[in-house]
Amino acid sequence: MEQNRQNTLPFMKMHGLGNDFVVVDARARAVPLSEVLSGALVVAIAHRQMGVGYDQLAVIEPSEKADAHLVFYNADGSTSAACGNATRCIARHLMQESGKTALHLTTDRGDLYAEDAGNGLTSVNMGHPQLAWDEVPLAREMDTLELPIDGAPTATGMGNPHCTFFVKDAEAVDLEARGAEVEHHPLYPQRTNVQFVSVIAPDHLRMRVWERGVGVTLASGSSSCATAVAAARRGLTGRKVQIELDGGTLWIDWRGDGVWMTGATMHVFTAELTVQFLEAAS
Repeated sequence: MEQNRQNTLPFMKMHGLGNDFVVVDARARAVPLSEVLSGALVVAIAHRQMGVGYDQLAVIEPSEKADAHLVFYNADGSTSAACGNATRCIARHLMQESGKTALHLTTDRGDLYAEDAGNGLTSVNMGHPQLAWDEVPLAREMDTLELPIDGAPTATGMGNPHCTFFVKDAEAVDLEARGAEVEHHPLYPQRTNVQFVSVIAPDHLRMRVWERGVGVTLASGSSSCATAVAAARRGLTGRKVQIELDGGTLWIDWRGDGVWMTGATMHVFTAELTVQFLEAAS
């Protein structure tokens, strides 16, 4: 039976180093997408066997002051103000669409700027890190450089909260057990992303990631930015580092105007959610 395509939901599947996304372009939709994307539907799309599967879902919305406004959802249906790799993926798509080599994007995190970095790479300025306890945010006032948690991690805000552990061997960490435990630590009222990091050289890090509301992911852009900031603050590296993740490499540069992240992106396919799926999941 042929379905009414006006009632389907087109989407793009993208990833940045295996950190994968469902991206919905809401710029041309007559009906506000917020009326379609219920919490139940967001979770249903995230299911890797019965939906599409993703680490985050991103929505491209029209903006009067920028090239686009981006909204992000985690796989558990919660929202996030920032998602670095999704921002890079969408920026690459919008640059290819428009022919531009630089973009102004807005998010709940604030204004972000993206550039074509050449050789197929895309850079995004993720803004200034949030270093004060109430900006991360944490539950009470304390020094964010070394938290009173076993392993003395560093807290950083990048529009979402992060907890970074520096360890001798990131590969040896039980990421699923430790990540799930730290995500819900009482010091983090909004939960937290968790990183375990080994220093390879003063400009080179190895990082593994647990994302709040998602779990283990192959990469995380905001986590990479937070880790680079934490490493520089602790004197372990300079402000420009290469980070090796399970899914590939990101380059982070903490400059005077913010934290720039550069890496590869991939637009895997474009498809649409059927009326049957949308009705069953809503």
